[in-house]
Amino acid sequence: MAHAYTQVSRTVRESGLLRRTPWFYTFVGLAIAVGFGGAITGFVLLGDSWFQLLIALAFGILFTQIAFLSHEAAHRQILSKGPANDRLARVLAAAIGMSYSWWDSKHTRHHSNPNMVGKDPDIAVDTISFLEEDAAESRGLIRWITRRQGWLFFPLLTLEGLNLHYQSMKYLFTPGPVKARWTEIGLIALRFALFLTPLFLFLPVGMAFAFLGVQLAVFGVYMGASFAPNHKGMPIIARDARLDFFAKQVRTSRNISGGWWATWLMGGLNYQVEHHLFPSMPRPYLAKAREIVREHCKTLDVPYTETTLWRSYGIVIAYLNRVGLAARDPFDCPITAQYRRG
Repeated sequence: MAHAYTQVSRTVRESGLLRRTPWFYTFVGLAIAVGFGGAITGFVLLGDSWFQLLIALAFGILFTQIAFLSHEAAHRQILSKGPANDRLARVLAAAIGMSYSWWDSKHTRHHSNPNMVGKDPDIAVDTISFLEEDAAESRGLIRWITRRQGWLFFPLLTLEGLNLHYQSMKYLFTPGPVKARWTEIGLIALRFALFLTPLFLFLPVGMAFAFLGVQLAVFGVYMGASFAPNHKGMPIIARDARLDFFAKQVRTSRNISGGWWATWLMGGLNYQVEHHLFPSMPRPYLAKAREIVREHCKTLDVPYTETTLWRSYGIVIAYLNRVGLAARDPFDCPITAQYRRG
C-alpha cells in the first residue's frame, strides 16, 4: 500500500490544496486582535468587579486561538518561507507562555509516529496513562488517579494550562542544546509581565488570582478538548510494527464532524486525518482534502474514522477508564470488598 500516499498526494497537489492562503490568516489574525481589544476594554471598564472572571474566560479562549495559529505556522501553513513561519510560530507561542522549541521537538516526533509505543511522546505517561503497562506501574496518588482517569480527564485539564507553562520553562532552563533559548525566555518573560502586571496592579489580590485561575483553567480545558479527540482511543501501534505512511497516519487519526463550526472551534484539528497526511495544508483546504482522502480510503479499504465531538469525548473517557483498569488491585472485587467489610 506504499503507493497509496503517492496517489492521494498527486490528486491533492493537482487540486491546488497546498497553496498558501494569506487572506484567510489575515482575517483570523484580525478577528483575534479585535477579540483582545474587546477583552482589554472590558477589563478596563469593569474595574474591581467579579464580572472580570468573564474577561478571564475570554482570555482563555483567545489564547487558545493563538495556539492554533502557532501550530499552523509551525507546520508552514501561513507564510511562504519556512524560517518566517518558524519566527512567527515562536512569537505566537511566547504570546501564550509556551516554548516553541519544546513544543516543536515533541510535536515533530508525534507526527512521525502517531500512537506508536516508545516513539510518540503524546502517549508517554504523565499524570494520565495511555498504555496499560504504564497504568500498571503507577504508584501512590498517581495510581489512585489512574484508576479513575477517564472520569477525571476533563477536571485534570483545568491544570493543563499551568502544566504547559511549567514544561516550557523546564525545557528552556534544562542544560542542553535549545534553539533560540534566550530569545524565547525573553519573549515569555515579557508576555508574563504584560499580562500579570495589570491584573495585580488594578485588581485586589484575591480577584487577580481568581482571574488568573479561570484563564488558565479555560485555556487548559480548551486546548485539551481540541487535541484529545484526535488520537486518543485510536489503535496503538506496537514498538516493532512496520506500517506504510498512509496506513499509519489514517488508522491512528480521528476526524470530528461538524463542518465550518468545528473548524473554527478546533482550529482545523477536526480534520486530523488530512492534517497528518498533509501537515503543511492550510486550514481552509482541509474540508476539500477530506473528500479526496475518504474516496481513496474507500477504494483501498482503509478504515477512515470520523465521529461527532461529543461522541469522541465519550470514546476518550471510555478508553482511559479501560486503560486505568490495569492500575487496580487484582484482588479489588466486590466479593473481596464484602469480606473486608466483614
